[in-house]
Amino acid sequence: MRQAFRISVAVISMAAGTVPAIAQTVPVETRVDRLEKEMKAVQRKVFPGGTPVEPAITAAPPVTTTTPSSTPVSDLIARVDTLEAQLATMTGQIEQNNFKIKQLEDSFARYKAEVDGKFAAAAPAPAAPVAVAAPTVTPKPAPKPAASTPPAAKPTVKPAATTPAIEARKEAVGAIEVPDTGVGPEDAYVYGYRLWAAKFYPEAQAQLKYTLDKYGTSNVASKAQNLLGRAYLDDGKPALASVAFYENYQKRPRGERAADSLAWLGEALIQLKKPADACKVYTELEQAYGTTLSASLRGMMEKGRTRAKCGA
Repeated sequence: MRQAFRISVAVISMAAGTVPAIAQTVPVETRVDRLEKEMKAVQRKVFPGGTPVEPAITAAPPVTTTTPSSTPVSDLIARVDTLEAQLATMTGQIEQNNFKIKQLEDSFARYKAEVDGKFAAAAPAPAAPVAVAAPTVTPKPAPKPAASTPPAAKPTVKPAATTPAIEARKEAVGAIEVPDTGVGPEDAYVYGYRLWAAKFYPEAQAQLKYTLDKYGTSNVASKAQNLLGRAYLDDGKPALASVAFYENYQKRPRGERAADSLAWLGEALIQLKKPADACKVYTELEQAYGTTLSASLRGMMEKGRTRAKCGA
């Protein structure tokens, strides 16, 4: 891109045929070099580890009139001015988004610390050991001999029978088909999904945790952690669900279920009686994914805002 730009400037300079026109290209090249460096820095921040988007700078149309109103060099300078203004706007938007994400992280960190404190306070303290005094043995007189009688038979202790409900649940879980397509991450996630769909929530939680531990960097990780939060929420554990949803959005903001996790995080916070935090989550959801939200997620967000009385 830089080499092509310099060649075009050289051609324009030859066409102009004057020394002042050649001198005008120097500040333009300097500004373009600086813009390229700044644009690459912005791309590294917006697309970490991804493919940067090259700015589309098209060549100016050929001049057909004999007396142009502006020179090619002045046109280039005007285009560079426009590019600089666009870069400044993009940089400002990135700074605003980073500030909003930092606010959301701080708010959730306070909430998580509060939940951890409640769990710690609710944990029962270990009971103190009770001292047992040794029994006092009083010697008794020897008993008189009596007619020998057979000793009483001791009752036979039978092993406790397995609860029928537990056996029935094991059989039902065992009846869930384990997929075996040869694609490890997808098979692990699909099995967890089938357990969740059958309402075996504890078993689904264990399977989805296993999926994340083993395939946390695969393309199913976003779906697996979002479904883990759903399994917690359906199991009546909104505190654990909120942690799973938030971590999925924080770790994988471009993941397949990132927007879903934000929407369900708002639901979990409403169940935890945290309407103000839920409203912040819905605001973040609108700003981050507003133009790409599905109809179902948008409907869920609007209902959540009504329940949390956002903006009231």
